[in-house]
Amino acid sequence: MTDATACAFGALICFGIGDWIYRRAARDGYAAHHFLMGQACLFAPSVLLYAATTGTLSVGGAALWGNLAGLFLFVGFFLFARSLRTGPVSVNGPVFRLGFVVTVVLAIATLGEPATPAKLGGLALALVAVPLLLGGAPPAGTRRLSGRSLVEVLVATVAAGLGYFCHKLGSLGGAAPATLVAAQAMVFASLAVLSTAAVERRLAWPPGLWRHAVPTAVVLAAAFLLMVNALAGGQASVVVPIAQMGFVPAALLGIAVEGEAMTPRKGLGLAAAVAALALLALA
Repeated sequence: MTDATACAFGALICFGIGDWIYRRAARDGYAAHHFLMGQACLFAPSVLLYAATTGTLSVGGAALWGNLAGLFLFVGFFLFARSLRTGPVSVNGPVFRLGFVVTVVLAIATLGEPATPAKLGGLALALVAVPLLLGGAPPAGTRRLSGRSLVEVLVATVAAGLGYFCHKLGSLGGAAPATLVAAQAMVFASLAVLSTAAVERRLAWPPGLWRHAVPTAVVLAAAFLLMVNALAGGQASVVVPIAQMGFVPAALLGIAVEGEAMTPRKGLGLAAAVAALALLALA
């Protein structure tokens, strides 16, 4: 296993845990803008401090790709968090993580990464997985996936894929991984605070938000640092799909801990998605 692959698998686990915490925060009634503000205000200083202490913090140049990634990822995570209020994590989590399809297509079309049979097969399986997952039964005691939740998670998926691709472009431009994540964090945190102020016309920290915001900030900081380090040494069309397998632990946590239903159709969807990512990882 290469260092890039090992980092991607580490990101996989961290992203999955992050997905699950997002769902728990939504179920506890925290609005998407509050939750994003909370985790971003902890995420940003953490990665900025890490970049500064490692001597890799810089501004301008290729680091601007990190700023653009922050914009796309804010849109993606904001809409993903909103979608979880009316959609189960074992459906919306996998769909959101299929944003790697956008990254793979862009990497092959614009960066000249090889379109091997394994990669093409993985993309085909991923596209099959989406309708299978969307056809799953809702968890006991919750509403069926709404049209609004579906639109939100699909737009979030595209935006996230664009954000991951921006990190690859920044890596190709010579920006250090920690610099790219710090640049992302500065934009993401600013937008999170501004969106909360715009929605509520004030800034307030809801009681109890810390118990969700702190672990989310920790696991997402680790996830992005691991993934961007993997992108610095590996192909985006391989690294990002591995990292986005995080929906597997998220779905398993949702089923085992939250009581979400594991229907045959949802099982087929998860199996197809795992097979897709396995093919892409082996390409």
